[in-house]
Amino acid sequence: MSKVSVYNMQGAQVGELELNDAVFGVEVNEHLVKMAVTSQLANKRQGTQKAKTRSEVSGGGRKPWRQKGTGHARQGSIRAPQWTGGGVVFAPVPREYSFKLNKKEKRAALKSVLTSRVNENKFIVLDELKLDQVKTKKFVEVMNNLKVAKALVVTDGADQNVVLSARNLQNIKTASTNTINVYDILKYDTVVATKAAVATIEEVYA
Repeated sequence: MSKVSVYNMQGAQVGELELNDAVFGVEVNEHLVKMAVTSQLANKRQGTQKAKTRSEVSGGGRKPWRQKGTGHARQGSIRAPQWTGGGVVFAPVPREYSFKLNKKEKRAALKSVLTSRVNENKFIVLDELKLDQVKTKKFVEVMNNLKVAKALVVTDGADQNVVLSARNLQNIKTASTNTINVYDILKYDTVVATKAAVATIEEVYA
């Protein structure tokens, strides 16, 4: 089992934690990771874009001028794509972009990115993360103590003081153990998790 250091909110090391290799020591499957990210981004797309083709725009029921003898190029309708106000050639239509990954693939992808963060020494464990009140300045101080600039902070359950204190920070995102996902773990440079959160993740995904 791989070991990581455990820090307190002041940034001092207070111990070590053995991580479960079934979650944090798996073989990284880059293909599944890519599929998970693509799926998540595709599922966010609304797919509501729409433009009219030449058969849908109004007007243009007759030829603008006769076929021959005018000196102009022949035209069949003022709503053809080359005309201003004409239809779009290959117009987008509403469609569904989402596709589904099965549960085993999702779990394997999540384990892969967690393992990669541990291997890159970008997985920091806190003994606890408790704030007496909503205070962004205090939260920033904790992140500075850990020497972290861009991080995904994972807690065991939604701690409102932590969530609200970090809400206005551009490079910080908070998540509970049941909302972590592959895209967020990859997007933020470092994962900061409490000991309780690590225990829950191991319990759920091992």
